[in-house]
Amino acid sequence: MSQTGTYLNFQRNTEEAFNFYKSVFGGDFVDGKINRFSEIPPQEGMPPLAEKDKNLAMHVSLPILGGHLLMGTDAPESMGFKVNFGNNVYISLHPDTREETKRLFKALSEGGKVEQELQDMFWGDYYGSCTDKYGVKWMFNFSAKNR
Repeated sequence: MSQTGTYLNFQRNTEEAFNFYKSVFGGDFVDGKINRFSEIPPQEGMPPLAEKDKNLAMHVSLPILGGHLLMGTDAPESMGFKVNFGNNVYISLHPDTREETKRLFKALSEGGKVEQELQDMFWGDYYGSCTDKYGVKWMFNFSAKNR
């Protein structure tokens, strides 16, 4: 089933923020955990991860009201991120099919800026991100394993 979520970027306090949200909304994190940057396999051409960043949150999801997913990540400057008001929130779409993912990505990125082309990722999903022509940030994540 298609799903929409909100994706929040934090400088280095995602775990703290999501433990707070968990205390407010109840429930538990998807898969019962926070994924860490240390879980990323080495990538060709990518510099090694700084020791101080290994335990930061790479991804966390928390179901809140009405099945809405609140998701987040740490976005450390050592990895090229600069979190500012306006780039710290994405609308995250989880379409039912790979084809629908491609259609939505193409339509929303037209006249905007592709941040990451749609591609198969190491975690097993088909993922990409863009900023539309109005400055709204979008993430696309199709997971065949949940279909």
